[in-house]
Amino acid sequence: MFIQTETTPNPATLKFLPGEVVLGQGTADFTDADAAGASPLARRIFAVPGVTGVFLGSDFVTVTKGDGAVWDHLKPSVLGAIMEHYQSGAPAMEGAATSGHNEQTGEDAEIVTQIKELLDTRVRPAVAQDGGDITFHGFDRGVVYLHMQGACAGCPSSTLTLKMGIENLLRHYIPEVTEVRPVA
Repeated sequence: MFIQTETTPNPATLKFLPGEVVLGQGTADFTDADAAGASPLARRIFAVPGVTGVFLGSDFVTVTKGDGAVWDHLKPSVLGAIMEHYQSGAPAMEGAATSGHNEQTGEDAEIVTQIKELLDTRVRPAVAQDGGDITFHGFDRGVVYLHMQGACAGCPSSTLTLKMGIENLLRHYIPEVTEVRPVA
């Protein structure tokens, strides 16, 4: 098995490409080892000292390191953990992954549907290439709230991506959108 790695715009995050399906559909974001209970793959990666986050995409794994950790020391251990997982034959997730978007009904349901469609077709594929994901959290009085995951969470360029990229895109196609804000 040959696992490729790619840098991301977030220096604390590396993208690992095992050359195999990670999650066929959906994504899974684990911000600490306690949250990784449903994922044998994430649990194995969190066993590597210095790992602070694991994000599973369709065909990639994004790993975030802590402030004191150095990629030159961490990377071989993470590669080993991913390889051991695939050799074990265990699934990446026990149970289904999520689509990521929050549900919202009511008078803004049609606008929310348009927002989600644009996110799914224009935004999420682009940020997945950088090892992350951006999902819909809510819409209130013209403000779209988005949740940033994987390499996007804590990325120095995420504010620029939100304001200059996503906000402009949504405002162009959906006049009711006035602003985009991140949520934690």
